[in-house]
Amino acid sequence: MIRLHHSPGSRSFRVLWLLEELGLDYNLTAYDFTDGSLRDPDHLARSPAGKVPALELDGTALFESGAIIQLLTETQGRLAPAPGDAERADFLQWLHFAETQGICIQNLNIQYNFIRPESARSAPFIKLETKRLAVTARALNARLTGRDHILSGGFSAADCMFGFNVRSLFHFLRADDYPAVAAWWDRMQTRPACARALTREGGGMFDRDFYEVPDA
Repeated sequence: MIRLHHSPGSRSFRVLWLLEELGLDYNLTAYDFTDGSLRDPDHLARSPAGKVPALELDGTALFESGAIIQLLTETQGRLAPAPGDAERADFLQWLHFAETQGICIQNLNIQYNFIRPESARSAPFIKLETKRLAVTARALNARLTGRDHILSGGFSAADCMFGFNVRSLFHFLRADDYPAVAAWWDRMQTRPACARALTREGGGMFDRDFYEVPDA
C-alpha cells in the first residue's frame, strides 16, 4: 500500500507526479496548511517537522522529497541513471539543486502568503530572496538551454523534482527572463502523467498570479 500525504501547491507535487509517471497505485490524503492538520500527532509521527510530502510505503514512512524520489526510482528501477551510469552524478546533483531553489521559494511563500498583516513582512528579506531565487533560475535556464529535459539522456525523476519549483517560480520571477525554463514546463504539462498529477492535485496556495517585490 502506498499513501501520499500531500498539500496542493507544495513540494509533495514532486512525488505525486513521479507516482503517476511510474504508474503506481496509491492513495492520496490532502492537508490544508492553515487548519492545523499538519500538526496532528498522527501526521507528526510520519513527518516529524509537520510537513509534506510524507509517503507511506510498505509500512515505512518517508518524509523528504529527495529521499522519496531516490528510493522510488531505485526500487522501481526506472527514471534514474543507475550507479555507475555516466549521468548518475548529474542526476543526483540536479535532484538536490531543486531543494536549494525550493528553499528560496519557501521563504517567499511564507512572506507573501502566511505572514499577516502585510505590514509585518520584510521588504529587504523579500528583495534578497528574490535575487537568490533569480540566481538559481539562471542556472536552471542555462541547464535547459538546448535540452528537452534536465538530463541529456531524456526524461527522469530529476524533472519531477522541478515540477513544484517551476510552478511556483513564475509567481516571483518573470517567465520571459527564463525562456528555456518556461518552454520546459510547457513540454512537461503535455506529458499524460504530469497532466494527471495536476488534475489530481486540484489547486495551489497562491492568491495572485505575480508578486511584485515591495519597496523597502
